[in-house]
Amino acid sequence: MPTYTIRGIDVDFPFEAYDSQLVYMDKVIQSLQNKCNALLESPTGTGKTLCLLCATLAWRKSLGYFSTGMSVESSQHSSQSSTTKLPTIIYASRTHSQIRQVIQELKRTTYRPKMVVLGSREQLCIHDEVSLLNGRTQTNACHFLCRRRKIEKSEKNEKHHCTHYSRVADYLKRNPNLGDEPIDIEDLVNIGKRHGPCPYYVSREIHKAVDILFAPYNYLIDRGYRKSLNLVWKNSVLIFDEAHNLESLCADAASFDLPSGLLTACISEAKNCIELSIKRRDQSNDKAHNPDNFAILRALLLKLEKRIAEVTIESKERGFSKPGPYIYELLADLNITHETASKLIEIIDESSELLEEDNQRKGKRTVCRLESITDILNIIFRDKDNAHAKFYRVHVQEVDASATDGLRGKVSRTLSWWCFNPGIAMEEFHKLDVGSIILTSGTLSPMDSFAQELKLEFPVQLENPHVITANQIWAGVVPAGPSGCSFNSSYRSRDSLEYKQELGNAIVNFARIVPDGLLVFFPSYYLLDQCIECWKNMSHANSTTIWERICKHKKPVVEPRQSALFPLSIEDYMKKLKDTSTSGAVFFAVCRGKVSEGLDFADHAGRAVVVTGMPFATITDPKVRLKREFLDQQANSLRELCKSEVLTGEDWYSQQASRAVNQAVGRVIRHRHDYGAIIFCDERFAHSNRQSQISRWIQPHLKCYSKFGDVVFTLTRFFRDGGTRGPTKLKLLLQSEKLESTSELKAEQLLEKSYLEKLLAPTAGMNQDCSIKPPFAQLEDSKGVMFNQLREVIPANRSSLTSFKDKSVELKYASELLINEKKLLVSERKATQFQNCGMSDLPGNSTLDEKQSKQFITPCFTKKRRLRTELEIEQLDENYELSGLIAPINPMGCKNLLGSNDGSAQSSQVAVALLPKDSRTIIKRDVEILDKKDKVVQSANEETRGSDFLIQVEGKLSSSEYKEFVNSMKALKSKVVKISEVLQTIARLFSGPERFSLFKRFKDFIPAKYHAMYEQYFETNDTT
Repeated sequence: MPTYTIRGIDVDFPFEAYDSQLVYMDKVIQSLQNKCNALLESPTGTGKTLCLLCATLAWRKSLGYFSTGMSVESSQHSSQSSTTKLPTIIYASRTHSQIRQVIQELKRTTYRPKMVVLGSREQLCIHDEVSLLNGRTQTNACHFLCRRRKIEKSEKNEKHHCTHYSRVADYLKRNPNLGDEPIDIEDLVNIGKRHGPCPYYVSREIHKAVDILFAPYNYLIDRGYRKSLNLVWKNSVLIFDEAHNLESLCADAASFDLPSGLLTACISEAKNCIELSIKRRDQSNDKAHNPDNFAILRALLLKLEKRIAEVTIESKERGFSKPGPYIYELLADLNITHETASKLIEIIDESSELLEEDNQRKGKRTVCRLESITDILNIIFRDKDNAHAKFYRVHVQEVDASATDGLRGKVSRTLSWWCFNPGIAMEEFHKLDVGSIILTSGTLSPMDSFAQELKLEFPVQLENPHVITANQIWAGVVPAGPSGCSFNSSYRSRDSLEYKQELGNAIVNFARIVPDGLLVFFPSYYLLDQCIECWKNMSHANSTTIWERICKHKKPVVEPRQSALFPLSIEDYMKKLKDTSTSGAVFFAVCRGKVSEGLDFADHAGRAVVVTGMPFATITDPKVRLKREFLDQQANSLRELCKSEVLTGEDWYSQQASRAVNQAVGRVIRHRHDYGAIIFCDERFAHSNRQSQISRWIQPHLKCYSKFGDVVFTLTRFFRDGGTRGPTKLKLLLQSEKLESTSELKAEQLLEKSYLEKLLAPTAGMNQDCSIKPPFAQLEDSKGVMFNQLREVIPANRSSLTSFKDKSVELKYASELLINEKKLLVSERKATQFQNCGMSDLPGNSTLDEKQSKQFITPCFTKKRRLRTELEIEQLDENYELSGLIAPINPMGCKNLLGSNDGSAQSSQVAVALLPKDSRTIIKRDVEILDKKDKVVQSANEETRGSDFLIQVEGKLSSSEYKEFVNSMKALKSKVVKISEVLQTIARLFSGPERFSLFKRFKDFIPAKYHAMYEQYFETNDTT
């Protein structure tokens, strides 16, 4: 297992780390060492979770031994006796399923800290009756049985108390090492079922003495849950994984909504408490519960209901809005203040206990609604000075009551107190003197709003690139459809029949071209329903609807509005993917929906994602409107104090939509061997300000297409070459079992060598300010299975030919890249999406198009000349500023055949796709050869020089030194380090008389503008 020294910390990592992973771990350790906060974005598939665990635990281990091998009591005693308590790591994620994945990653590491997972009773309870309940009902039932057990110790009737709870202490004494090895919720449940202790209370005991604690978000955000944790918060580390929704979760946790139906139910429960207490007093002389207290509670709730009903609402759409402090005026009329609120909460707790006892006696399973009033009072009266109220807005909304509320035919009102400062929840951690807060996710972009919204400083920030190569992603903006109609899902055009038909015809094309799974995201359920209804009902002259044409290529699944039906829709989608009668399935979903959040559509489950528009929130929604007004008011006041950039309501509104888009497109390309397409079908994505808010790893690959034909052409070629991009994760696992370790090692060494031959290209004869792209070549090596699977392909965004719709194209050779071309015969494709992918599916003539397109074959090339169209010359890659030092590498890292014996200019003919005669589309074949034979020979010689130099370096350095040399070159290629740092490393590695010639020759591979810097290191090395 490799060990990396990062900022003086030895980090054990299960695999050879990518450069992006090393950068990520460096940022994590920087945050921990400096006790500052970090905001880290790293795309899904880059090993984010594993890097986060390894870096954090390595840092923690450097401070002192883990608490493994110690019982809870001994650990607490040692921590109390020591002057300083080692920091605890709290790792929070949104859901239990995500935490389960994190535990699996922990098992892959060498680190074994004392750990435990905190879960709810719904996941952990094993009591025969209580486990069948949920929510507050389950919590109250658990409290009741545990309380009864303490009261009735002498009773032998186990029905009145929980036997699992009583076995917790004894089990932990006999098993002090529980938590030394990674355990999940399922493990705790199995322990409880086999040995008897309550899994919920076992985890609550162990958490007092752990090194790392795993828990859902609400254990940190919610004040009540947080106070229940027995932790030393000072200098602790808080990690929020999948934090892209953290700001909204924090705001929601600090807000409340009180609808009329809930308030009516609370009044009814208060009345029941009065009756129950009177009945007990009369029958058994039980005076434990005073009916007068419940009468006071009911009277106050009735007054609140009346006060809300008296609020004047002039506009039903806008409702009634007031600044946050108005809530205290409203409650003061009811004599509810800081002093009386605590007494009221005690009465409600007493009511809950009384109702639960009655439910247990009658065998009922009802939820106590009164406890929601306790939550509301705790939010309102959280601080004695009411300082937090300025970040709130009071709102009363009037809606028609539903039958389920028991108010059929009546008008229902909802009292809301909305928090518009998510930082309220996070500032609590500053008061607790927490060491570092790390927020990380695959889709944090745009990141501007995070620090401002959470009111935290984030000195350490990172937007990591993906570990995939350029030919594994096709990303494009499609501003118009097959007929040239613009795509714009704004309210001005989304309801037009022309827009819906054009979008449908585009999706028909995508369904035919994209293999396997296709995800289509709409901005809202409204637009999703409208489009599907239009596609099902509108037919053309051939009597075929758009929906039928989509279904011809892929079986459809539509995301349901009801959460309960969502698992069935996922099951249906996976089943349809396996159906061989079509080329796959298409999932129609909405941004911010279940499909866009956290689901893994890896490999064939998601080969492409289509975003049909910007998912802006409804601008007339009261909460959205008030949030924008709040931010604008805050921005105006901050501008008067300072001139720094502040977040406005419009900025927030736009960034929320962009973040929802980034979350949706993150469903595809889920690991380093995956590939897929990202298609933006809205002209607004062509604007630079929109593209700047798309995830950073997508931006370099994003192209704008003015013609839909260009989209079809490049997208078809991208998926046609998909099989040569490299094995999927499943194939790799299967092959790893068959390949012997020696052959694998040899293959890796050969690939590494070919990678470096591309990396070091002499700069003689090159313009140092010009980036030169090498031709794509086919790797010819029969010594390993892996080589046959990693053959070179032509990325979709580097076409040598323009779209077949262009009438004339002038092709030019790049003088440095003249090599021999050969045609690569296109093998027959059995998949239906490749039999008819040459032409756009236009409305009204789809049948004719499909017949013609079967004749259209687009050949690809091996060992080909690098041809640049005029369009490509405008779109040259600007990523390589130091092209003299590091020539661009082909995406798969395979050996370039430029310097081979076949690299002579024997042929200047270019294989061009033969178009069908009926289309009358002719591509101009006039090619101007600017190269001369001596330049080709010179280029080949330069490639050979680079290869020879690598052989000498490998011969004179030890294996560890050569590996360090390779890593330095890779780091420079990915711009992780500066050239000065690389030259320092080279000077150290090439020091000594026997290696002096290597250091001298290295100058040939450095651009002229860095020669002065090189000479300084050369002179220093020469004197030593």
